[in-house]
Amino acid sequence: MQDNFTALGPHVLPLSEQIPVVKSYAYKYLCKRLSKLVEHKYPKISVKIPRPRTYVPDFKRGIDHFCIHAGGRGVIDGIEKSLNLSEDQTRPSREALSRYGNTSSSSIWYEMDYIVHKQNLKCGQRILQVAFGSGFKCNSAVWLCLTTSK
Repeated sequence: MQDNFTALGPHVLPLSEQIPVVKSYAYKYLCKRLSKLVEHKYPKISVKIPRPRTYVPDFKRGIDHFCIHAGGRGVIDGIEKSLNLSEDQTRPSREALSRYGNTSSSSIWYEMDYIVHKQNLKCGQRILQVAFGSGFKCNSAVWLCLTTSK
């Protein structure tokens, strides 16, 4: 999932979210290089060099609606927590799971229908679909609403 979101980020996130990511990668790289340079001669200083975390961007700033694979409550809860989504943003996934059960990756299309008909989808809004396969497979797509039927 991290690889998918890393590839998607530059295409959907505003610059205000992309710049902190680039800055955090640069800072992390510099700290790592500095640590390697001084670790042999000055091991006490090397320990004090910070080990910064990479900035995790807020995908809610570039995505308006989320279709998360409804493979179970745990899957939805995990994505909700890692992306810091609200209950309203995960409602389409929970509704699809409640109504149709675990329909594998096809659940994202039930969720898309829920968003179109019940969450006031507007022109220009983006929908992120995230689906998981067997093992560690993950696929994602971003859709842009061009017209509405209402």
